[in-house]
Amino acid sequence: MFIDVHDQEKFQVYMAATSEIHKKYGARFLVRGGNHLVPEGSARSRNTIVEFPFYQSALDCWHSTEYQQAIKLRLPASKNDLVIIEGYEGPQPS
Repeated sequence: MFIDVHDQEKFQVYMAATSEIHKKYGARFLVRGGNHLVPEGSARSRNTIVEFPFYQSALDCWHSTEYQQAIKLRLPASKNDLVIIEGYEGPQPS
């Protein structure tokens, strides 16, 4: 998720609401904010990468009633781009 937060207080409410939802679907945060460099293109001010055990787990999380309710907390607090991507298990490019 690539995020611009314009109301930190409301965004914190969203984050608290999603904590148990993420646990339920086996989510693990790999990137959560932090320093970043954009050598090409554009980016939002905050970047988050969440790993799920399976692609379907990520889809189930996003489609869940609980997460759809939590999105309503996030929308007035931020602008974001969210992408769900299937992982790659094949050989590494040389």
